Amino acid sequence: MNKEWSEMNKRMQKQLNKTTFTEGINTLLQLRGLLMEEIISWKYELEEKDYYAIPFINADGYHSKTIAYSLWHIFRIEDIVVHTLIKNDRQVFFEVNYQKRMNSPIITTGNELLKEQISEFSKCLSLDVLYEYIIAVKTSTDEWLKLIDYTELKRKFGDEDKRRIHELNVVSSDEKAIWLIDYWCNKDVKGLIQMPLSRHWIMHVEAAIRIKNKIKRK
Repeated sequence: MNKEWSEMNKRMQKQLNKTTFTEGINTLLQLRGLLMEEIISWKYELEEKDYYAIPFINADGYHSKTIAYSLWHIFRIEDIVVHTLIKNDRQVFFEVNYQKRMNSPIITTGNELLKEQISEFSKCLSLDVLYEYIIAVKTSTDEWLKLIDYTELKRKFGDEDKRRIHELNVVSSDEKAIWLIDYWCNKDVKGLIQMPLSRHWIMHVEAAIRIKNKIKRK
């Protein structure tokens, strides 16, 4: 794991208490900013075909995906968790019809896809619109983070929240995906800040860097 990102993530977790809550949110925002800088830099390093390359197709782990899939997955999950679960409002994805504009065959997190399905899905996506979407999701989440107070961290979720996510069909019923709903709803807001709003980013961005480095060594 990138040492700077890892240390910032650890520091943020320690700071998310009553006395240093504001510092914790600021650390989180800084971490997310650094990770987004890394993601944006790929636009200038990679060709379109690199985004749907899958050099570790038979591996176990996050690096067995594509870069395009990794970006989609990070930000669909964040959009669902922040807007549908936490805020109970409209996802960024649906605000300006990103599915049609991005040419995506799915609206889900993508957990249900395997191997060649991931590569074929990635080839469908308009990369310019994908980048527009991920920036919009990050901006929306950051705005929410700046407004919350410490008491929000302890808020829990229940069956009504699960039902709301189920009804939108944004998580596949496939066994590789459906567990996500219980996983999210069994956390409080503080837990969701860790997964998916910080550590989840790190895991998939580092996997995408591994893919990028493998492609560039060829």
